[in-house]
Amino acid sequence: MTKKPIVALIYDFDGTLSPGNMQEFGFIQAVGKTKEEFWKMSDGIAVDNDASNVLAYMKLMYDEAHKAGVPLRKEILRDFGRHIELFPGVKEWFGLVNGYGSARGVRVEHYINSSGLKEIIEGSTIAGEFKHIYAGTYIYDSNGEAQWPGIAVDYTAKTQFIFKINKGITSAHDTKMVNAKIAAEKKRIPYTNMIYFGDGETDIPCMKIVGMFGGNPIAVYNPENARKKATAEKLRRQGRVNFIAPAIYTKDSRAYKLVCAIIDKIKADTDLAKLAAGNR
Repeated sequence: MTKKPIVALIYDFDGTLSPGNMQEFGFIQAVGKTKEEFWKMSDGIAVDNDASNVLAYMKLMYDEAHKAGVPLRKEILRDFGRHIELFPGVKEWFGLVNGYGSARGVRVEHYINSSGLKEIIEGSTIAGEFKHIYAGTYIYDSNGEAQWPGIAVDYTAKTQFIFKINKGITSAHDTKMVNAKIAAEKKRIPYTNMIYFGDGETDIPCMKIVGMFGGNPIAVYNPENARKKATAEKLRRQGRVNFIAPAIYTKDSRAYKLVCAIIDKIKADTDLAKLAAGNR
């Protein structure tokens, strides 16, 4: 029996599926800060120490949680995730795309590739839709308390997960399989079968890789934010992405039409390749 081609939809999270940063839907309020105060403090840590912005926010979360008496535990972080707001249509999106892919003889898988926290995303209402969530995480002690950053995912670190999806690797700490040479036909998901959704300049390395190898990077933007739209248009002008679309995920949205068209092309290219192989 011929295997169905797999199409991977890979999403950034903050600004892509949600209109805000995930820490802004409960955690920042719980430690007694406004989002403006929190991110100013985080940026200050990064600038003053010439440090990673991601490690800076993870340290600030740790410090402020302890000051406020908020336990930094997996279950607490997941509880904050339950309150994340999502762009219109996101909750129904996965069923729509999966159904379309199935009708076209294609298997669709969804992945998160985020600089945010895996534990918060795991608490969101859509966590169960993803084949795997690649994101930052803490190391926890025997009592379940966060002690140290375990994984910090900045804009360049995100690129490793594109290669891992290509080879079917879910382990975050793996450095052997991801760098092993594997014949193209044995890789689980070809780059040409990838659709990458991102909203900003921190997604550029991933967009570049997916596009360079024949996949389809898409820049989405909050339609209520002129600055975000301008960023998406800039990414398109620079050739960083193939398409842009408002971050609306309903059945009548541009994003859905784009994905359906790309799925059709992937299926047609797969069928054509099989026919060509039969001529040998």
